[in-house]
Amino acid sequence: MTDMASALSREGRRLPALTVSTQGIVLALIIGFVGVLSLAPLVRLAVTGLAPEGTLDLDRLADLYLNRRVIAATGNSLYVAAASTLLAVAVGTGAAVLAAHTDMRARSAWVFGFVLPLMIPPQVTALAWVQAFSPSSPVLGALGLSLPPGVRHPLFSSSGIVFLLGLYNAPLVFLTVRAALNRLPANLAEAARASGAGSLRLLFTVLLPLARAGILAGAALAFVSAIGNFGIQAMLGIPARYPTLVTLIYRKLNSYGPAALSDMASLALLLSTITVAALALAGWANRRGDLRVDATGGTIRLPLGRARPVVEIGAWAFLLATLALPLSALAATSLVTGYGQELTAATLTLENYANALFAHAAIREAFATSFTLTAAAVAVLIVVSLFLAYFLTWRKGPEVRAVHMAAELSYALPGIILGVAMILFFLKPLPVLGISLYGTPWIILAAYLSNFLALALRPILGGFAQVDRALEDAARVCGAGFLTRMRDIVTPLVAPAVFASGILLFMTILNEIQVSILLVSSSTRTIGPMIIFLEEGGSSTLAAAVGCLMVVIVLLFMLGASALSARLPRGALPWQD
Repeated sequence: MTDMASALSREGRRLPALTVSTQGIVLALIIGFVGVLSLAPLVRLAVTGLAPEGTLDLDRLADLYLNRRVIAATGNSLYVAAASTLLAVAVGTGAAVLAAHTDMRARSAWVFGFVLPLMIPPQVTALAWVQAFSPSSPVLGALGLSLPPGVRHPLFSSSGIVFLLGLYNAPLVFLTVRAALNRLPANLAEAARASGAGSLRLLFTVLLPLARAGILAGAALAFVSAIGNFGIQAMLGIPARYPTLVTLIYRKLNSYGPAALSDMASLALLLSTITVAALALAGWANRRGDLRVDATGGTIRLPLGRARPVVEIGAWAFLLATLALPLSALAATSLVTGYGQELTAATLTLENYANALFAHAAIREAFATSFTLTAAAVAVLIVVSLFLAYFLTWRKGPEVRAVHMAAELSYALPGIILGVAMILFFLKPLPVLGISLYGTPWIILAAYLSNFLALALRPILGGFAQVDRALEDAARVCGAGFLTRMRDIVTPLVAPAVFASGILLFMTILNEIQVSILLVSSSTRTIGPMIIFLEEGGSSTLAAAVGCLMVVIVLLFMLGASALSARLPRGALPWQD
């Protein structure tokens, strides 16, 4: 059967394509989809930022960029991004070595806990840490370790932002470095040990140098994520009066509304330039440091020996301090009637959860809007990604690569940049229809479709890499049309990857804040920004309850996906080996 399929595949490549027109129409629709939702808004952003009146105005740009507040915000953004990246690389690389190359017990459970914070919305993470170290902390207070009243909160500072961004982005570094370490062959370790190298020398002179491409890639991801992370910078930076570029853009919109769009566009261009420069520098360093090895020969293991109990205790203590402590403080705050109360049998209440789920109309509508928009975005992105992955894998061409690059650019840029671009592009009424999407759920959906196409595509591309094209070619030779082949042959073969993509998309979009923070309105809110709105309004216990609900949703999705992991492609779930 395989020989027949291969023969038909070779014969099929000599035959003229039977469904060129159908494929051409589908490809044109995908190009139009990405062009309208990704490229056109970014082009509009660039034009507005550089020439709001139709001509390049260098004097206006100079006045804006040399403004004292903008210079301070830019310097602050670069500092917190660079410093937090160093912390993320140190923590993430150490965790990757533990997970990939040691004999630590219960490794899978530890990796699950280490990656979990990456799936939790950053604003929830920031709120949990703020409540954990406040003078009225229910957890530290019970241990007699709470800060005295009147003391400045330690996280409301540049150091607090760096600390939280570093911990939040450490799993990003962990995932890239672990992938690089897993590709190293065991014969390298055997050769080093035969030369007398111990475990530490093997690690620092062989394994980590060979994995430096993965370390640099992780550092680039951590930097880009940190510089555009609105949730942590807003929750800590605004109370600390420590401006960064993302919070400056947000506050300009809140203060001046659409009248400040030209300045917001110029600031977004500045942030885009920094992001693209960081990615280009990382790519250059990656190419210079890329070392090719023959990835065969088994798995490298560094036995911990007598140090194993100490290492395991340290690893689990890290999770206890960075995950259990803040989340338990968040849960305790959500269970009392007033912020600052000690959690006792007398103060214990579920009123905050009842208000969040049933009584508070704005929160209930935000949950409903988020679930609806997330489901719609996942459905559309899965279909578009399935066809785009087909063209990228089996019908390669310059136009397909251009579409892929545009999708990756929309995903790589900080979400707040895309938010500004969407406002500029959809503020005026649409041609022919005569309606404006600004202030409606549709502009948020458009932003989701633009921002997360690349994320949806990655697991599906991995699924296509494991599929034999001969089956699809055989169906084509037998007369099956393009859409028929996609439905009956291709989709069933890559279904596990599609399922994994859908899970990651749903968890990511549901709790998203970076893009939607500028697009929500009084009549259209999503659950991601709701945490910040509640905290700013003084409803800390209600904000804690909403945060706990978001954590529970993420945890349930992760556990459900883990239960189905045997049916998914290897590596589809980032928290599993």
